[in-house]
Amino acid sequence: MRIFPTVALALALVSPAMAADTAPQPVVDTRSGAVQGVAEGQSIAYRGIPYALPPVGDLRWRAPQPADRWTQVRVADQYGPDCMQIPFKADAAPLGVKPSEDCLYLNVWTPAERSRKKRPVMVWIYGGGFVNGGSSPPVYTGRSFAESDVVFVSFNYRLGRFGFFAHPALKREAAGAPTGNYAILDQIAALKWVQENIAAFGGDPGNVTIFGESAGGMSVHALTTTPLAKGLFHKAISMSGGGRDLMGPLRTATEAEAIGAGFARAKGIEGDEAGALAALRALPADSVMSGLNLMSLFGAKDFTPLYADGQIVRRSIDAAYAAGDGAKIPMVIGANDADGFFFGGGVDQAYAPLAAVRAEAEPVYDPEARKDAMRIGIAVSADTMFLEPARHVARIIAGRGQPVFTYRFGYVPEYLRAKMPGAFHASELPFFFGTVDARHGAATSPADRAAARLVQDYWVNFAKTGVPSATGGGHWSPGGVAADTIMTFDAAGAREGPDPIRSRLDFVERVVAARAP
Repeated sequence: MRIFPTVALALALVSPAMAADTAPQPVVDTRSGAVQGVAEGQSIAYRGIPYALPPVGDLRWRAPQPADRWTQVRVADQYGPDCMQIPFKADAAPLGVKPSEDCLYLNVWTPAERSRKKRPVMVWIYGGGFVNGGSSPPVYTGRSFAESDVVFVSFNYRLGRFGFFAHPALKREAAGAPTGNYAILDQIAALKWVQENIAAFGGDPGNVTIFGESAGGMSVHALTTTPLAKGLFHKAISMSGGGRDLMGPLRTATEAEAIGAGFARAKGIEGDEAGALAALRALPADSVMSGLNLMSLFGAKDFTPLYADGQIVRRSIDAAYAAGDGAKIPMVIGANDADGFFFGGGVDQAYAPLAAVRAEAEPVYDPEARKDAMRIGIAVSADTMFLEPARHVARIIAGRGQPVFTYRFGYVPEYLRAKMPGAFHASELPFFFGTVDARHGAATSPADRAAARLVQDYWVNFAKTGVPSATGGGHWSPGGVAADTIMTFDAAGAREGPDPIRSRLDFVERVVAARAP
């Protein structure tokens, strides 16, 4: 992000011959200072706006602090660094910038055409297992949303042990203030920034929709059920965000602190006094990460994302909604039809999540006895991790009288249909963002682009009205949860009807119920 002394100087640095989409745009005054964006098509982008102080040095493992004010106009034409992480080579949304601990920045896209009427706001929360991800990937650009007449916001939040870390010394230092789940505190701080500043960008602070995928979808549930985010948003979309304990059983604060103390001991740091905390904060970033990313996440025993700290996170997702913790707002909840993870192996590995009931599972997942390990493994994983939990939590929320719209995304790009059994985890993102060309390049077909326009319309109209709809798309009823119908997005378009895998999800539900204490 460059800083210019005055708007006049900023304008002087742009030659008349420059293309229109690089010309400086009107300055917007935020609570911290003035920012100037750049034109992108029929939108204006403001990138790299700090919403909090850099969480470095003594601010590592503290709640986000308000950003310093600036007096000069910031030209917001570049992303701020994504949060510190070890990039994941197979990421569905590869980063566009280098990660850093100095990472609490956000981005805003607005329609280029001004309007006296405040526009709805959509706030994106990226996924990545709480260890990877950022707002800079090209598939996450907000241009298409802004060109659909909404104000779009994306932001970075701390990841890995920078975003989730419990330790007795931190608890002592916090003196009763929220601590540990710093990533969620970052998200709350970004939403507070939206409330305080988005009107200056033409957005309506009284009509904010949050939406996120995977860890971002889990974050949507965490924000919807924490009292610390009350009133900061008005609608929510959870995409592949589970609905039970997606990251494993929810640990208590005592358990999380023991894990943090064990991590500290492994680094040669003992005790729970200020000296131990100073030594932890002095650790190099690489030492804090210690190889943690999506490749190592599920084998990591010393990382505790989303633990029950008692203030930010108090209960598991479904328990929180069942206890009445959730905000009484319209919600969209769903996942992809092939949303599971199966990294190879035989049929035994495919049934591993259901090993204790394999005899009963086989006729459900392989009625023709084909023994296709890949298809079985993806289906079992998708059902147990994402699809049944989404149905489970949607039923709880709908039972409280809230409008809940459920969906399943199954569209596969035309050139991949011979290779993919369905829509894999995160494969929906370029469609809902209208960035299929950025993801699939020259292989993108006209049908792929049409599918992207259709599904994005549903999300945009939900943000505008509270009811997802699209020109040329099927009607979507909030009563589908009770009727066991679901909105399906696939090569045939968008339509609501009976859930084609209801028997599979019923089976998983029975298995989960049998395991319950």
